[in-house]
Amino acid sequence: MPSYPGQIQSKLPHVGTTIFTLMSRLAAEHKAINLSQGFPDFDCAPELRALVTKHFNAGVNQYPPMAGIAPLREAVAEKIESLYGAAYDPEHEVTIVPGATYAIYTAVAALIRPGDEVILFEPTYDSYGPAVEVHGGIPVYVQLRYPDYSIDWQAVQAAITPRTRLMIINTPHNPTATVLSAEDLRLLEGMLKKTNIVVISDEVYEHIVFDGYNHQSVARFPGLAERSFLVSSFGKTYHVTGWKMGYVAAPRELMNEFRKVHQFNAFVANSPLQYVFAEYMKNKDAYLQLAAFYQKKRDFFLDSLKGSRFKPLPSRGTFFQNLSYEAISEEKDTDLAVRLTKEHGVASIPVSVFYRQPPAHRVLRFCFAKSEQTLARGAEILSRL
Repeated sequence: MPSYPGQIQSKLPHVGTTIFTLMSRLAAEHKAINLSQGFPDFDCAPELRALVTKHFNAGVNQYPPMAGIAPLREAVAEKIESLYGAAYDPEHEVTIVPGATYAIYTAVAALIRPGDEVILFEPTYDSYGPAVEVHGGIPVYVQLRYPDYSIDWQAVQAAITPRTRLMIINTPHNPTATVLSAEDLRLLEGMLKKTNIVVISDEVYEHIVFDGYNHQSVARFPGLAERSFLVSSFGKTYHVTGWKMGYVAAPRELMNEFRKVHQFNAFVANSPLQYVFAEYMKNKDAYLQLAAFYQKKRDFFLDSLKGSRFKPLPSRGTFFQNLSYEAISEEKDTDLAVRLTKEHGVASIPVSVFYRQPPAHRVLRFCFAKSEQTLARGAEILSRL
């Protein structure tokens, strides 16, 4: 096919294929154990699959309302209020969307104009920066402090300027597996009090928090809730990442702007699956017991690695475990991740790809949202290094 005769000036000249796609493809090519991309290797609950059949056969296969079906928006609002004490109007302040990444992109699109600054925390989930840049925004990075990946709030204060329009936070945090504390959120609440800065809070792992920690949603803090988009995911919660379903909650003024873009972007999320989730959310144990479910997997993976030369970093949430390999190799993490996949049959994610410049420390990220058999096989190989 002949090439396009014009000259394209890319809006994202430094962006290529995501590391998740690259490592999963490499894992498939070499028949490696895929502990890289963040999705389970086990199926969702049979009750959830039965509801899919029920609602696909019920004839709800045409466009739903743009904001989502009322029963699901009501269920989301009820859950948020019961967990975090914040009341959102399901009619005007909750929207069902085709995935959390979509929600974050749409919120950025609704707010950011060329030259606006957006504060991001590094290491940064890879979709945030490009979403800002493609709309003419300027990412301003605040680096998390290794090895606990805590936030330097003085650095955050110094990063705020009159051009700061938006801040994106993520708790529990991918890729560091840390969680923000109540004190963190109170500091942020006070810092933003006299500003017009809007917050996008990526809370897709809200139900996966370990060791007695509590998830600190922006919804718990009135001064943050009034200026925030709360973003979450059905896929992460119910082991159905391929369904690409999530939701957004925000004050009415912010949600009005969000929906203006949403109606011309995706317009709606999958109709039958909305009915599935509206019914399945009545089973509160499905998300209330999720933390214990994944903590057991984390602990199994770590126990299986005892005696290895990898050093585990704290994993307080998400379904990821970061391992320092400084006692094993001086290779760049990108090189080691490829070699582990090709030569040893275990795929991981090099954490340096979440930075603009590779950091001095050497860390790989592993996903433990897998069966115990898969985790045992992966840990056995890693323990021989």
